[in-house]
Amino acid sequence: MKTNPIYCILTCTIILLSTSCKKDATTNDNSKPMSDNLLLKDFTGPYGGVPAFDKMKVDQVEPAVIEGIEQGLNDIEVIANNTDAPTFKNTIEAMERAGHSLDNVFTYYGIFSSNMSSPEFREVQSALAPKLSDYTSKINQNTKLFKRIKTVYEASLKNPLPADQQRVVELIYKRFEMNGAELDDVKKKRYAEINKELSTLYNKFGDNVLHDEENYITYLTKDQLDGLSDGFIKSAAKIATDNGKDGMYAITNTRSSMDPFLTYSTERELRKQVWTNYYSRGDNGDAYDNKALIAEILKLRRERVQLLGYSNYAEWRLQDRMAKTPENAMRLMEAVWPAAIARVKEEVADMQAVADAAGKNIEIAPWDYRFYAEKVRQKKYDLDSDEVKQYLQLDKLTQALFYTAGRLFNYKFTPVEEGKVPVFHEDVKVWEVTDLDSGKHIGLWYLDPFARQGKRSGAWATTYRSHTTFDGPKTVLASNNSNFVKAAPGEAVLISWDDAETFFHEFGHALHFFSSNVKYPTLNGGVRDYTEFQSQLLERWLSTDEVINQFLVHYKTGQPIPAALVSKIKKAATFNQGFATTEYLASALMDMKLHLADPTNIDIAKFEAETLATLNMPEELPMRHRTPHFGHVFSGEGYATAYYGYMWADVLTSDASEAFNDAPDGFYDKALADKLVKYLFAPRNSMDPAEAYNLFRGRGAKIEALMHDRGFPVTTNN
Repeated sequence: MKTNPIYCILTCTIILLSTSCKKDATTNDNSKPMSDNLLLKDFTGPYGGVPAFDKMKVDQVEPAVIEGIEQGLNDIEVIANNTDAPTFKNTIEAMERAGHSLDNVFTYYGIFSSNMSSPEFREVQSALAPKLSDYTSKINQNTKLFKRIKTVYEASLKNPLPADQQRVVELIYKRFEMNGAELDDVKKKRYAEINKELSTLYNKFGDNVLHDEENYITYLTKDQLDGLSDGFIKSAAKIATDNGKDGMYAITNTRSSMDPFLTYSTERELRKQVWTNYYSRGDNGDAYDNKALIAEILKLRRERVQLLGYSNYAEWRLQDRMAKTPENAMRLMEAVWPAAIARVKEEVADMQAVADAAGKNIEIAPWDYRFYAEKVRQKKYDLDSDEVKQYLQLDKLTQALFYTAGRLFNYKFTPVEEGKVPVFHEDVKVWEVTDLDSGKHIGLWYLDPFARQGKRSGAWATTYRSHTTFDGPKTVLASNNSNFVKAAPGEAVLISWDDAETFFHEFGHALHFFSSNVKYPTLNGGVRDYTEFQSQLLERWLSTDEVINQFLVHYKTGQPIPAALVSKIKKAATFNQGFATTEYLASALMDMKLHLADPTNIDIAKFEAETLATLNMPEELPMRHRTPHFGHVFSGEGYATAYYGYMWADVLTSDASEAFNDAPDGFYDKALADKLVKYLFAPRNSMDPAEAYNLFRGRGAKIEALMHDRGFPVTTNN
């Protein structure tokens, strides 16, 4: 994640993961007048200006990006050719303002890419990818510019700047250094060529996955619905009707549709079909197969970092992360892995016993895991996930988010009158965020909750405008995006406990945006294996008594969730952790091992199979993200060799949760909440993450809390 388009434009063009690459500043005085293209213009209207989502069109994107590139390069040339001695103000601050017009474009580009994709936009995106790669290379390889940056950086080592300015200088210098600023001309040329090739491959990878998500839909007849809830059936019927299959029921090729179907459907062969469709995305041996693309991506990444003197991509990538080295990341994952797969063995044995007792002559297969895990949950804990779901209404959970934000951050969320703020789809709703005591405007929160064609899968948060103060205070425009299955008209949207946790998780990112107190755009960025920590921590408030007692009410009767059912939920907190931890860790380990391996003549299918065999991966479940559709890693570089970061962040989360458990007023302890905001949320990337965590906790995090949270035996003192 990065806030300035100079450094993150390539990532933004490929896929917006977790948080967006945004910056907010005015243009340089020397910028040329811009055209009348809407996408280049500063936001106007209420709340300090808002994006004109209601007026954006795909045919505006390409000319806007091309003009924005020209403006951005002009900004850079002005800085690079300044004849005055380099200073923080005339070099670093000037760079913080550069590329503003293109930054405006990418607010709209991000919506077309992630929320409202279409074949027309994908053609534009494909055409622009190499141009944007060239743009990035021209900036990173501008010798005059880097010489000025290096001069300011070296001067700051002798005469340190104020803390926030020093942090900005160090981050910018390191980013240029890591991206080949000191290479010779021959190597710079090849480096730029590789980036251009990669930009096209990343774009193609993402398009292929989206194709398979949109084109592998399983249609059911009325006699194939056994085990499914009424709400799910009604939703599936509506989706089928919308797709021209009236009278049938559609299971789309997304996790939000696949997961409940595999959990409750009694039709084993249909479960196998739905499972196969989902886990075969990008791996169907056709024109949309991603395996050859992955092999080429790995080769190019290795070649590129070798130009810089690194032996592998992971070594290069992790140097500015909390883990620092691939060995440290692997050490954490390998400490947890044995306990995870051992727990899977226990879980499978429990499931097999249930299947045998029911007279089923089967061996537990991957498409059985969720179904029989649910049976075991009911047997062991007398807990029915579908019963829990009746108390998890999306509207009520949204109110729970606001309650949590009020208690911890002193924020108030007020619905914005429909039509006052433009939105890009009728499903999107907007709230104003203010300070509870003073009424001060903080920003706007956009929510785009439902799955639809053209919207990428998963859940994510992003910003349309980030907080900064160096050119006057900017208020925040933040959004959360989910893929819940839309209910039939008049029905409540009910979601699973896991989906409710994800809802809280992504809202944690939004609170991270809203609470920012940084001066410079660069400091709104983050360290990948740390930025997930804050959002993972916020998940813990879902299971607090205050949230449960107020917001978990039955969707028909309005009655609060029974205390006995809450007790069952809490007793089952570590249930199925073998599955959850193993499916995630397998993907994280695969990510790292792929980038540590020699990519010469690599056979992706063979490598995946052999690596899983070496890991003793249980055959009863797959990786959460199989390699051919691992968009975190191959639709861009945001999570490449960094997927481990969720577990690194989870160590911090578990350790920080212990602090709240031990606080006088628990998770709503005022003193600890103030420290949470002050040290873990508001600073963003203005201080080293390890330093920030130590200020909050008084020490570094320990892995024992993570093992305890997952119900695993503690076998390490790390």
